Amino acid sequence: MSMTYSRGYTLIELIIAVGLFAVVMTLASGAYIIMIDLTRQAQNKATGIDNLSFALETMTRNIRTGTNYNCGGLGDCVSGASSFSFTDSNGVDVTYRLSGTTIQQNKGGTQSILTEPSVVVSSFMFYVSGTVPLSAGNYSQPHVTIIVSGSVSSGPGKALQSFSVETGATMRGSDL
Repeated sequence: MSMTYSRGYTLIELIIAVGLFAVVMTLASGAYIIMIDLTRQAQNKATGIDNLSFALETMTRNIRTGTNYNCGGLGDCVSGASSFSFTDSNGVDVTYRLSGTTIQQNKGGTQSILTEPSVVVSSFMFYVSGTVPLSAGNYSQPHVTIIVSGSVSSGPGKALQSFSVETGATMRGSDL
């Protein structure tokens, strides 16, 4: 009488293989979920910074083509001021200032907020020079430096990412 053994897996081997597969897949899916969360946080931060960048670019473009620069009616403010006013290329008075934690624009009496809620602005300063004649017949080109600092949120309950941005604009035409 000869015995033949069939080749195959026992029930114990099958349970161990399925258990190992389940452990490996659990670890892999956990890493995948973490990567999705990190990507979402990075996208939210990038969106906030892009919004701030767009607001600053819009401001500098308007300032560059404007005239009658002044910081709260003072003209030059080399020590810095929290608001800045000028007349845009269409002859409309424009003022930029910090309103709570957002950058606000007042254009011809209409107020609008330039930054989205995920961008928390803590400091917004203007440094203006060149609006006042240095001496009779001697004028310098008016220049505005804007410094903004604050933080951007990467989502509800997530840590804030700090930022500090500096940009400048020089008047295109002479304000003489």
